[in-house]
Amino acid sequence: MSFSFSFYAMEDSQSVATLIGSTASKIQQLQKAFAELESQRALTLNLRWKELEEHFSGLEKSLKRRFHELEDQEKEFETKTRKAREMLQKREAAVVAKEQSSLVRLQEKRDAAVFAITNALEKHRELSSGQPADNGDNGELSVEEKQPEDIKSSFENGNLEVKSYPQLVKLCEEMDSEGLQKFISDNRKNLAALKEEIPWALKAAASPAHLVLESLEGFYPSEVDGKKDANLLGLRRTCIMLMECLSVLLSNLDMVSVLALISEDIKEQAKLIAEEWKPKLDALDMDASNGNSLEAHAFLQLIDTFGIASGFNEEELSRLIPMVSRRRQAADLCRSLGLSEKMPGVIEVLVKNGRQIDAVNLAFGFELTEQFSPVPLLKSYLKEARKASSPVKPGNASPTAQVCFLL
Repeated sequence: MSFSFSFYAMEDSQSVATLIGSTASKIQQLQKAFAELESQRALTLNLRWKELEEHFSGLEKSLKRRFHELEDQEKEFETKTRKAREMLQKREAAVVAKEQSSLVRLQEKRDAAVFAITNALEKHRELSSGQPADNGDNGELSVEEKQPEDIKSSFENGNLEVKSYPQLVKLCEEMDSEGLQKFISDNRKNLAALKEEIPWALKAAASPAHLVLESLEGFYPSEVDGKKDANLLGLRRTCIMLMECLSVLLSNLDMVSVLALISEDIKEQAKLIAEEWKPKLDALDMDASNGNSLEAHAFLQLIDTFGIASGFNEEELSRLIPMVSRRRQAADLCRSLGLSEKMPGVIEVLVKNGRQIDAVNLAFGFELTEQFSPVPLLKSYLKEARKASSPVKPGNASPTAQVCFLL
């Protein structure tokens, strides 16, 4: 009963104060009634009015004291609640800041670890096979060179123009696809600068899309083994680069201009080329390409640049992703092709085939690290790498040991 009353007092203190204020009035009314009864002497009263008055006065004082105590308790409770809320907010802000800082450090460590592992693995493969490193002499862009998104940013800011190689504009104006291929091949050492200027130069062509399609004619020569011919590898990389540059150009045009450049006739030509290439991809070995297949990359880039992905089965396209998973454009290309939902299955395939590093890269690229935790994958990779490593001479650390040291 006492608890219920206290709760009531805290909930409606003004009502209680009103009741207390009316107590004196009630006592006066009771006094008049008592006097009336006394005068009529209809009843014999055993109590004296003074006793009743003292009794009710005591109740009034007790009630007021209890009411003030409850008010003090309510104020104290509100003060404690406010302080607790303020402390909770401060702790929450501190936790958020700490988490953000930890995420930044984790990302930096992850990037450094993946880079170190990839380099060590590549060196190990080169030493095992006796093949020279692919440092860009065959047309592969180095890590330091600008990527398509960097070029797109420069294009949007109006910083992109043909300054270093005005010959590019002339070749595009003349729709000279062979000359354009040869010019790029002759200037492979400056591919970064070329790649900046090609999207701008393509605007000078009567039909940039047709020019790029013509440049693809030598991608599958029948008399040359593409796996051994360095010139063909360079040509294939140039084809991919030209398609990427065309994509950059298209991404900076309005829809009307894009539809004019990529007409239905152009799309049909691109689709014919893709259908001609597609059967040749069936013979590719995913393990042999090791995630760096130029053929699969060119096929995917072709259907993306010319917007013909709807004409191909998503399952078939997703099966090609493990063949290009090592290429830095893989994640953006998959997103552009609408294959993001297929990524969990692709990553599982990579893990099953011992391609944990590629799996980690795609997991980060598509924010799937909760489903595919990087740490266990990298540990599994290191474990397998140790098993596969051959004995080394004293004083020479194996690639695996180098990776462990860097981690």
